[in-house]
Amino acid sequence: MSGIHVEHPFATPEGERGPVRRLRGRFGQTVTLWTAGVGAGRAGLPVASTMVADGEPGRILGLLDPESDVYDALTATGRFAVHVLAPGQERVSDEFAGLVPVPGGAFRNHGWQETEWGPVLAEATTWAGCRLTDTRPCGYGHLVEATIEFVELGDSEPLVYHRGRYTRITS
Repeated sequence: MSGIHVEHPFATPEGERGPVRRLRGRFGQTVTLWTAGVGAGRAGLPVASTMVADGEPGRILGLLDPESDVYDALTATGRFAVHVLAPGQERVSDEFAGLVPVPGGAFRNHGWQETEWGPVLAEATTWAGCRLTDTRPCGYGHLVEATIEFVELGDSEPLVYHRGRYTRITS
């Protein structure tokens, strides 16, 4: 197994992770992909810390790295798309997380549609078009709050991330 890692090669060793980070790992999180921007300014990032607040209007909240390209793109445009990834789309998440090499960039693969909220994965069955309303520091990230302006709903189960691994919901 030369050159192949069972564990993520850049992961913080378990004994060095703080209790809050270890608590977060115990929460099963739906894997979402946030995308924003146009042309060469497109950016995307998988985000597990995402919450939807029902209401009029509906809101979406997420914790993003303020130094990420997608944070720059969504604050510049004020709009973005949030995809709910499904089992079988682990590679999409890994490409946007920078865990696997993607010559030419992550938007080169999978097929994309341009929308008024930014690029949308052609095979996405569930996604939301969002308008940025606020950002503020929260922990090591920034809490991003947005109004949900459009929703496309599919029937697929969500891809889930739990304790450092992808999993799926089984009924």
